[in-house]
Amino acid sequence: MTQLLSAPKLSSTRDSYLYINMKKVIVIEDQTILRDLICQLVEGYTSMEVIAHSGDGAEGYEMCIEHVPDLVILDIMLPNLNGSEVLRRLKAKNPKINILIFSAASSNSMVNRLLKSGVTGYIEKDAGLDELEKAINLVAEGRSYFSPRVVDAMRELMVSGGQDDSLESLTAREREIIQLIAESFSNKEIAAKLGMSVRTADTHRTNIMKKLNLHDVAALTRWAIANKLVDPTGDGEMSAFGV
Repeated sequence: MTQLLSAPKLSSTRDSYLYINMKKVIVIEDQTILRDLICQLVEGYTSMEVIAHSGDGAEGYEMCIEHVPDLVILDIMLPNLNGSEVLRRLKAKNPKINILIFSAASSNSMVNRLLKSGVTGYIEKDAGLDELEKAINLVAEGRSYFSPRVVDAMRELMVSGGQDDSLESLTAREREIIQLIAESFSNKEIAAKLGMSVRTADTHRTNIMKKLNLHDVAALTRWAIANKLVDPTGDGEMSAFGV
């Protein structure tokens, strides 16, 4: 059920460089056939390595604490500790960790709970291999990916929550910055891209959060997806102007 994988033998300086820069992945999935499939898929990438995998939530959580992966691929229905609790605990320990939920559950309440915990991506188990591959690559880079049905649930939650999701209160520049924030650009990267100072970028971020009554990047990303400022599937960037 649980396996730690040993590091490969390195034959050259180039191999050492590539290994050091590989993204470390931990897979936590209780169905053996799916866990093996995901591991094989990830091992096919030259930029990633599965360092451990488990079919148990509690054991998987401890692996993540010990090995600090760049990406966790996580099921929800797990023995001993469910995936939503694993997510909550990991994000509390390391808010920057990238977590891709891979689950058959996509009810509005489940989606809402996971989004509030700061999940980076969410793909359903009936997705095809191409979609799974896309999700893994995007989330490993710190970008968001959500299956279409999950996006629908997010939009329903935004509407039912009574949140002001209109764009009229935002300037064109603020919409542009929202898109970049939702695509995981830092203040420094936004400043360089838009030709402004880091302080100005930070001021824009603060003003946007106040204007939309949002309190963290995860909430802003949900808002941007619900208002079609970013593409949650990674097929191409949507216009920052809502087109």
